[in-house]
Amino acid sequence: MTEISRKIDENIAALELLFKDCGDVVKRKLRVCNGASNVVFVMYLDNMTDRATVEERVLEPLMFAGRRAKLGEVGAYNIFSFLASGAVIGEAVLTTADFSEAANLEEMTNAILSGDTAFFVDGFPKGLIISTKGWPGRGVQAAETEVVVQGSKEAFSESFRTNTVLIRRRIRDVRLKLKQMSIGERSKTSVGLMYLDDIVRRDVLEELEKRLNSIEIDALLDIGYVEQLTADDWLSPFPQYQTTERPDKAAAAILEGRIAVVVDNSPFVLLLPTTFNTLMQASEDYYQGFEIMSVTRILRYIAAFVGLSLPALYIAIAVYHPSMLPTLLIYKLAEARRNVPFPAVLEIIIMDFAFELLREASVRLPHAVGGTIGIVGGLIIGQAAVEAGLVSPIVVIVVAVTGISTFVIPNFRLVNGFRLMKYVLIVFASVLGLFGFWIGFLLVLIHLAALKSYGIPYMFPYAAGSANHYADLKDTVVRAPLFMMKRRPIFANPFETTRLRTKGNGKQRTKE
Repeated sequence: MTEISRKIDENIAALELLFKDCGDVVKRKLRVCNGASNVVFVMYLDNMTDRATVEERVLEPLMFAGRRAKLGEVGAYNIFSFLASGAVIGEAVLTTADFSEAANLEEMTNAILSGDTAFFVDGFPKGLIISTKGWPGRGVQAAETEVVVQGSKEAFSESFRTNTVLIRRRIRDVRLKLKQMSIGERSKTSVGLMYLDDIVRRDVLEELEKRLNSIEIDALLDIGYVEQLTADDWLSPFPQYQTTERPDKAAAAILEGRIAVVVDNSPFVLLLPTTFNTLMQASEDYYQGFEIMSVTRILRYIAAFVGLSLPALYIAIAVYHPSMLPTLLIYKLAEARRNVPFPAVLEIIIMDFAFELLREASVRLPHAVGGTIGIVGGLIIGQAAVEAGLVSPIVVIVVAVTGISTFVIPNFRLVNGFRLMKYVLIVFASVLGLFGFWIGFLLVLIHLAALKSYGIPYMFPYAAGSANHYADLKDTVVRAPLFMMKRRPIFANPFETTRLRTKGNGKQRTKE
């Protein structure tokens, strides 16, 4: 590392060489008052820095102090004593509280690229890093992928500090820690680990830090890089991290003992450890009564099974086991498929391919027309395919119900896993009928049961639920009343398991 020189001209020359041909760099060399050695130098990046802060909190107080010293006013701070210690400027002149010292040019360079202001004093062998970040951003907007009827509408943005603040607003506890690091040889992306110090599992935290520190990459452009580079099983199509754009969900996960990974420039936050059960939960599940939300969760699990297996079940029954159906329904199926030139497997693949195209088109198109294209396109293509005799009406219904079922699942990454595994079941069912379907379904279950997320079984608490005395079963397919969920999930430190303490002799507590 290049140490900062006492001679300011050497520091200026080194920085100008590093930032050569960088037209967005703002730099200024100032002589505070009379004297050849009373020189300071300021450098920052345009539009990444709050210029008003630089001028009002740094330059203006400095020039004012220098003018008072020059006039010899009584009580004025002697500007020449700045040369003895650059820290004096921070303590007696700068009107901003957020600044630090740096001993080498690498630290100063990284600070400039992060939106801070670099400040040098002639004769002082250190530089000051003044926090003046002010780059443009979207601000706090409404959630788009995790919409709820009741609950907070706030969503994360691309600003690292905004995202950490949104979490801290919900957990006002000094034990909420933010461990920050920088990843990316060229991007120097800020990555933060947020957790409750007394609740988090230390072995999980240490393993996460180990994996993050092992990443050596040019640039970390999105949180998806972290997910792919640190996953337990990179071959699995199922997500081993939970992604969320909702601060309330991230705060709830931290309160359960989990860790939130915040990455600069990403509007999503990673939550870990992750299980299949957590991916099937939504924020709104805890904002309404347990009766209606339990029914909603049951619908989600049914929808997950339908979205994964309905096309394969149709192929297995229609091709290999039609005798399982009522006679009238068999006649209807035979009549519908009489003029179709393709086998049932090809029918499903054709319609499913068309549905996936419409899904992708609706995502890429502007929101104003994306939803319309998806609905109208599906109706038109489905009707046209039936009239042309390419597919039967029942196949259109099967594919449509399968697609709608996947929309019920609250985690889009889990939906992608089901979309891929659906084709595995189709292949097994088309070769071996129902026997092949159950083989494929069993293989999917075995794969899920074999997955782990930082030592936690992926299918917990449906598997190994005794590890937490079956307490986690109260928050699975059926959600128990809040006053009954007194223990934290398996993610928390086993010595800090109590999260709810009831007081008094209320009627509701008496029933417990």
